[in-house]
Amino acid sequence: MKLTVVRLLAAAVSCIPLLWLVLVGALAPGRGLAQELRGLRELALFEVPDRLKHLVDGANREGMLNLYTSMTAPTAAKLKADFERRYPGVKVNLWRASSESLLQRTVTEARARRHTFDVLETNGPEMEAAQREKLLQAVSSPHFRDLIPQALMPHREWVATRLSLFVQCFNTRQVKPEDLPRSFEDLLHPRWKGRLAIEASDYDWFMSVISTLGEEKGLKLFRDIVAVNGMTVRRGHALLAGLVIAGEIPMGLSCYGFTIDQHRKAGAPVDWISIGPVIARSNGAGVSRNAPHPHAALLFYEYMISDAQPFLTGLELVPVSAKIESPLKGRQSQFVDPKRARDEQAKWEKLFNEMFVTKSR
Repeated sequence: MKLTVVRLLAAAVSCIPLLWLVLVGALAPGRGLAQELRGLRELALFEVPDRLKHLVDGANREGMLNLYTSMTAPTAAKLKADFERRYPGVKVNLWRASSESLLQRTVTEARARRHTFDVLETNGPEMEAAQREKLLQAVSSPHFRDLIPQALMPHREWVATRLSLFVQCFNTRQVKPEDLPRSFEDLLHPRWKGRLAIEASDYDWFMSVISTLGEEKGLKLFRDIVAVNGMTVRRGHALLAGLVIAGEIPMGLSCYGFTIDQHRKAGAPVDWISIGPVIARSNGAGVSRNAPHPHAALLFYEYMISDAQPFLTGLELVPVSAKIESPLKGRQSQFVDPKRARDEQAKWEKLFNEMFVTKSR
């Protein structure tokens, strides 16, 4: 009996080198099994041969993608339709909300160890916050070489996919061309009394404007504007644009340029100018570190910085592709620093609320 056991053990041990060779051979680069076993991080960080095909095949097996986005409903619906047309094996499940709500949900889910989202797509400061919460996977893409420098973050855990341009929008029936302000100082003129509005959460725009004016001078100027002419506060850029178009508010100071362009081309009595540099804020996309559909997540990420760029441009959104002519061309511009916006959020939210929100009540 003892001899039989010893022989069985010896046979098992002698098989180990053979089993090891089989396993190593299966994992060798270029083998199908090796591609199947590559994890999210390897696919994200390395230029694997036939990477796109591997992503498409994997995404088709997964069959779906959970996208958290703050895009407007019409834009999100059109983007979803375009992606699903290109990759019919993948159904996109959208969850739309404000950037603040998206961040709160992703953080809450992560702390509860509920891994639901595949891709987060929203404003730069909130993307930076998600990165700091260690929610996002670093990615290295061959498409990075086609993007403007401001699109790339040092940590590579999210990438800019489009730009929101903050502009000053006005009702063309209520504001004469000769009355348009050339500087923020012009807003002290009595003609603007009761005719100005601002969106309720644009602290990062305010931070950037004050930076161009000088903090002491800029804060005093806006305090004077509010004291002399008042400032209506409305929550939501779509609402602000709608009120300007309706003529209830002749001028909005922190409108989204793409929204105004969409309405203007549809025949609405609205246009925009930029007082000083155009303030550009990156909106970005990042892949969850615990994506339930990792192939689909990476596929959508790659789509957003490649094929989606001309598509988004057609929807009046500002691309980050250096291959597409930007509305910023020929204009003085300043990019919101997402890291600074996050680091100094408490300071600028406090100043913004004290100056505008509290006094509008």
